[in-house]
Amino acid sequence: MTSPFNIADLDTEAFASNLGEKGWHMLPGLLTPEQCSDLQKGYDNAGRYRSTVSMQRHGFGRGEYRYYRYPLPDLVAGLRADFYPPLATLANEWATQLGRTSLYPADHATFLAQCALVGQSRPTPLILRYRSGDYNCLHQDLYGELHFPFQIAILLSRPGEDFDGGEFVITEQRPRMQSRPHVVPLGQGDAVIFAVNEAPRQGGRGTYRVKLRHGVSEIRRGERFTLGVIFHDAA
Repeated sequence: MTSPFNIADLDTEAFASNLGEKGWHMLPGLLTPEQCSDLQKGYDNAGRYRSTVSMQRHGFGRGEYRYYRYPLPDLVAGLRADFYPPLATLANEWATQLGRTSLYPADHATFLAQCALVGQSRPTPLILRYRSGDYNCLHQDLYGELHFPFQIAILLSRPGEDFDGGEFVITEQRPRMQSRPHVVPLGQGDAVIFAVNEAPRQGGRGTYRVKLRHGVSEIRRGERFTLGVIFHDAA
């Protein structure tokens, strides 16, 4: 089962521009309704996952998520492998702007091998389930010494039909300024690529850093599922 999206069709100029200007870029229709449904149904198969996390127990909000175990489902592994190379190119451009000398390798397998060398070998792709009253606090998914600066969230449920509320939110904390919020209008199968931790911006005095966090507003009705594609592994 593969995504209907061809990575060769990715508008690299548009996603680089959007990620640079606001920290996120949307990809409509990355997955089909059938693929979304299959991923949702798989949530009840505990054997697919290495762990289940109660968000309320850890102060992350309310809701639940499950981390896949290796080997990942073909669709999830394919998304990771296909999107990593163009995102790594942009990640290296950002690293250079931020004055870093350590760059990301061109292919995902090599990056995962680097993660393993520092003790990060647990897979991080996950499915999140929210029900009425649930929400996800603003946060960053870093997980260890090594982290990739971008990740992808794909909405698997139908807004207005399966659930109400539950908007995907990103905030930018700019130096000496108040936070700027973004609400990303996702439909079923739509994806958002977003910056995990920080982004370089150009100002009158040169490059400065913007800190980013993401979360999900309260679910007012129904049930909402999301696939999270994180590119680094966890300690």
